[in-house]
Amino acid sequence: MISLENIKVLDLSSVLAGPSVGMFFAELGADVLKIETPKGDVTRSWKLEQEDPQSLRSAYFASVNWGKEILPLDLKDEDERQVVYHLVEEADIVITNFKAGDAEKLGVDYNILSQINPMLIYGAINGFGENAKRPAFDLVLQAETGFMYMNGQADGPATKMPVALIDVLAAHQLKEGILLALWRREREHKGAYVSVSLFDAAIAALANQASNYLMLGHLPQRMGSLHPNIAPYGEQFKTADEQLVVTAIGSNRQFLALCQLIGEEQLAKDKRFLENQDRLQNRSALAQLLAEAIGKWESQELLDEAVKTNVPLGLVRNMAQVFEQEAAQALILEEEPDGQSTKAVRTAVFKIKD
Repeated sequence: MISLENIKVLDLSSVLAGPSVGMFFAELGADVLKIETPKGDVTRSWKLEQEDPQSLRSAYFASVNWGKEILPLDLKDEDERQVVYHLVEEADIVITNFKAGDAEKLGVDYNILSQINPMLIYGAINGFGENAKRPAFDLVLQAETGFMYMNGQADGPATKMPVALIDVLAAHQLKEGILLALWRREREHKGAYVSVSLFDAAIAALANQASNYLMLGHLPQRMGSLHPNIAPYGEQFKTADEQLVVTAIGSNRQFLALCQLIGEEQLAKDKRFLENQDRLQNRSALAQLLAEAIGKWESQELLDEAVKTNVPLGLVRNMAQVFEQEAAQALILEEEPDGQSTKAVRTAVFKIKD
C-alpha cells in the first residue's frame, strides 16, 4: 500500500466522521496529531455498561482514533491557539467538523489558517450545509434523508441503522476530496478548502432508491431486508441448525442455480417464477417454497455448496461470528495508548499493486 509517511495531519475534529478521516490517514502512514479540548473528545465517555468507568478511552473513541498522537489544547486560550498556529505551519492537512461559526470564533477557520500556510488542505465536515446552525447528529440525518423511513420491518417503526452510517458516508466523501486536493497540490502547488455536509453525503448515497422515486414516483417503504426491485433478494431462511441465511438472487441464471442447489429445479420452470418481475409479484409464495427446501440443510453445508456453485447466499452472522473469520481478523488494528489495550478495524482496506 502507498505510504503517506511524510504527510502531517492536524485533526481538530471530534466524535466520529472527522476523526475517522484522521484515522484513515494514520493507517496510510501519515503523522496525525489530534487536538482535543482539555475535557477530551465527548466520545471518551460513550461507554458500554461493561466498560471501566475510569478508563481514558471508550471502545467508541478507539474505533476512530487509532494511530494518533493526542494533544490537549484549549482553542479559546490565545497562548494555546498559538501552539496550533505553529503546528499549522508544518501541516499538510487540517480536519475539522465545527458547528457553523465556531471555527471563526476559535480562530481556526480556513481563511486564517491558509494565511499561515498557503499550501494547507483544509477538510471540513458540516451537518446541513456550511451556514446551517442546526445540530447535526447522525440519527437526525438518517431521519431527515429518508434512510430511517425506509429501514425496518414492514409492520414496524422507522429504524435507524446500527452504525452512524451518515457519518461514515461523509467521512469517505471527505477522504476522497482531500486525496484529490493533495494530487492537485502536487500539480499546481496550492492549498485547498474541501468541505462536505452530512446531508449531501446522505442524499448522494440514496442511489437506486432515489432514482426509483425520481423517475417513477415510487415511494420506498419499509421492507426489512427485502429489495424493491429484485426477488428472492433479502429473503431470510432458517436452516436445520437454526442459522439464518439470506439470498441475493439478481438474475434468472442465479435463480436457476439456487433451485438446482437445493434440489428444487422445477421452481425455475414454474410460470410464477420465470422472470424477476414474476418472482416479485409472487415473492411470498416463492419464499415459502424456498424456506421448506432450505430448512432441510445444515448452514455450513449449504454455504459451502453455494460457494462452489456461485450462488449468492450468506449466513446472517452476529459480531462474534464475523470476527471468527480469518479475513475479518486480518483487519483488526491494536495499540496500547495510555497503557490501555484498544482494538479497532481498518478503514483503509483497498490494495494498490504495481
